Amino acid sequence: MIVAASRRPALLAVLLCTTATPAFAQVAEDTGSTGGLEAIVVTAERREQSLQDIPISATVLSGEELQRKGVSNLNDIQQVAPSVAINTFNRSTFINIRGVGIAQSAPTSNPGVAYYIDGQLIPHEQFIGHSFYDIGTIEVLRGPQGTLTGQNSTGGAIYVRTPEPEFDANYAIGDVTVANYDRFRAVAALNIGGEDVALRIAGVHEERDSFTRNIAANAQSQPGDLNMDAIRANLRLRGMDGRLTVNVRGEYFDVKSDNNAVKRRGDTVSTDPFEIQEDARSFQNQAGYRVSAEARYDVADTVQARALVSWQEGYTHDQTDGDRTATALPVPANLAASSANTRTYPGRVSNADTRFKTLIAEANLLSTGSGPFQWVFGGFVMDEKVPVTLLRDNRNTADLVQSNSSIITEAKNTSQSLFGQINYYVTPSIEVLAGARYSWDKQVYTRFAVPGTGFTLPFTSQVATSQLTGKLGVNYHFGTNNMLYVTASKGYKAGGVNLTPNTPDFMPERNFVYEAGFKTEILDRHLRINGDVFYSDYKDIQLSSLVGGLPVTQNALAGRSYGGELELTAQFGGFAANAGVGYLDAKFNNSACISDTNAAGTDVGCPTNLRQVPKGRVLPFSPEWTVNAGVQYTLSLGSVDVTPRVQWSYLAEQYATPFPSVNTLVPGRNLFDARMTFDLGKAYKLEAFVNNLTNKTYIATQIQNSSSADGGIIYGAPRTWGVRLRVEIGN
Repeated sequence: MIVAASRRPALLAVLLCTTATPAFAQVAEDTGSTGGLEAIVVTAERREQSLQDIPISATVLSGEELQRKGVSNLNDIQQVAPSVAINTFNRSTFINIRGVGIAQSAPTSNPGVAYYIDGQLIPHEQFIGHSFYDIGTIEVLRGPQGTLTGQNSTGGAIYVRTPEPEFDANYAIGDVTVANYDRFRAVAALNIGGEDVALRIAGVHEERDSFTRNIAANAQSQPGDLNMDAIRANLRLRGMDGRLTVNVRGEYFDVKSDNNAVKRRGDTVSTDPFEIQEDARSFQNQAGYRVSAEARYDVADTVQARALVSWQEGYTHDQTDGDRTATALPVPANLAASSANTRTYPGRVSNADTRFKTLIAEANLLSTGSGPFQWVFGGFVMDEKVPVTLLRDNRNTADLVQSNSSIITEAKNTSQSLFGQINYYVTPSIEVLAGARYSWDKQVYTRFAVPGTGFTLPFTSQVATSQLTGKLGVNYHFGTNNMLYVTASKGYKAGGVNLTPNTPDFMPERNFVYEAGFKTEILDRHLRINGDVFYSDYKDIQLSSLVGGLPVTQNALAGRSYGGELELTAQFGGFAANAGVGYLDAKFNNSACISDTNAAGTDVGCPTNLRQVPKGRVLPFSPEWTVNAGVQYTLSLGSVDVTPRVQWSYLAEQYATPFPSVNTLVPGRNLFDARMTFDLGKAYKLEAFVNNLTNKTYIATQIQNSSSADGGIIYGAPRTWGVRLRVEIGN
């Protein structure tokens, strides 16, 4: 059915209202014997709460659900959570929620979707995908989280929780997957628990051949392959009659590949989307570690103190075939590496090294009782250094020999904030909430080497920004696990310094969102229906582009969007189903000339290197529809439970930049997955799976031209199939 654009908002509102009608039915608290839904616990507000009691549009999935739905990496989240778009390329993973987040990184920019692992903020998009194993739960929060999450949450937040070590329990879990493309993945977890001390150690090894073949006769690498090792440990202690709990966590990861497999646009050698021709020695090595300590102490029966400190260190070292070919010639030795000569001789290789050294601390004081007044207050600090080295060799194509264009910089970022939120039940049914956060951010940026004239190196500049963000809301609770809510919230992303000294700084980005929603469980808690509608006023949007061949972040216009999400989960004995839909209408709400990589100054009224963005143009990474659904049924065949499952996801078309073209379009796609699980009892579980069942060829990411390499296309994974065996030993 095709619905006229003018009628879609009204249709969405009617859909949500009519779906909410059955919400007034009572639900049962205990569903253990009725085959109903289990309660979902979230930690988004620093304490354990039921998903049905918090006024946040959220998708929450357990580790078991992630496996059941075929989610094996961070990118797959967009296939099971509405209004989420994820694009991974080069060294980063870009997450956008409701069209807000980040489109392409610059050395000093930040993401707009905050990402947490076990309470630790991971402040940059380069290192958020390496901990996706041995998952307890993942919480995808839509809309600004400007009170408790902080300044990098204009679009939302994602909280990843790993399983807590269990006291008085000793067991081991092994999980092995073997699939085509020589994929092998092994995950192991060990729990050793005494009365007051427990340790959980988990690790993963994964390797896979590339989906793409480098058919160049002089090929030195196979971009797209993968080899990953990671290990994580969590030591849990409790004492003082259970009033004190301490978690000491450590994690190390080492990920190696031959970099991304990027299909060159206009490839005249092969039209096969999974064939490329590159002559450079491409690679991408990412490694790092995180250590943290978190303590919770019950100051009184209804008051708890929490403190967390974290040190994170990671690096990315990568090399790319800048011309994306095996034939492009480099600039001859007798010619200068000028812009004119590099256009004539585009052959080149680029090499980059980025390091992050980050110290984070947070302290909270929060209520833990069940009275009508609940509250949380806290403070947050971050101090980090980010040295970056970008080298380009226009005289060689196989390996970097000597750079003729070098960028060497170091950013020092500091952030402090104070925050608090109170919730008060005016009546047993009506709850009001108010939260606020004040943030101070500062960035000191030193350029030791950078192309250009008119300045003396090293050149240091700085920018300081501050902002008040927060949330107001009213909740109406009725029955059990049912609520209506209305909220107004504001998110903020700090400003920063641009690479070239003669380029203006960029200002903070802000997002104001007004949301109304409902949450309900009906049919004796066998059916859960959660939905919302929202309106977003998005100001000073930060976009990255190139000016004079160098990266720049700019405040490009304002935007407005509206839409909604609806999620359903059903469990009736052996039958289970889920569905989610998100609608988004996100557009720029004024016209302006902004910087663009490919600008030629041809737009009316726009000087050279600027292009016109008219009012009403769609915001980047804002698919109009995101839909997912899955169904399964468990059959008991003697001592074996057999569960067939089919999962479907649809992601509508989206654009990678504000400038629609064949080079920025990411077409819509339908993907189907199927799996058959054989539960052989507590100790063994066997699964056969097929992902991308119809072998759909689709574009996953459109890469734009950068200072280091030409753009191109990354295609999504073709049909993959395999088997997985899970074994648990012990109690």
